[in-house]
Amino acid sequence: MTSTTSLSTLTGDYVIDPTGTRIGFVARHTMASRVRGRFDDFEGALRLDGDDPSRSDVRLAIRSHSIRTGSEQRDGHLRGRFLRVGDHPSITFTSTGAERTGEAAFRLTGDLTMCGVTQPVALDLTLTGDGDRVRFGGGATIDRLDWGVNWNAATALLVARKVVLELDVTATRRP
Repeated sequence: MTSTTSLSTLTGDYVIDPTGTRIGFVARHTMASRVRGRFDDFEGALRLDGDDPSRSDVRLAIRSHSIRTGSEQRDGHLRGRFLRVGDHPSITFTSTGAERTGEAAFRLTGDLTMCGVTQPVALDLTLTGDGDRVRFGGGATIDRLDWGVNWNAATALLVARKVVLELDVTATRRP
């Protein structure tokens, strides 16, 4: 947060700006060390309450087919065999709580739905903002098998279970 901005001035409704947002992930693979990827098609909205962050609300919808890792072949495998986008076209996050953990640090809890499975997730985020724009950076580490994101027994061994979710989200205040 800028030093002159108080949390209460950030109270309001915001929409995620796709041009200033990156939703990505990092997964370890025994053959390629680390695989970085991102999703290019998403939308979301936030209701921030600077006086009582626990009353804030976040919703995010990601189009599963928009996954990109820099390899068309790998992207095809991820879409078809891991994410099964034909049956599960969206990945969603709906917040269930928020708490301030530091000067500009927050823990956002919510339900992440992927491949038809919903599990709780806690995101550790840092907030900056000026009132008309806010930016959250941070993420979480999840176990992809909790959501059934796997192809077969061999990939369960070749691709690490833990996946780091990386968020760099910019949102603009709704008029």
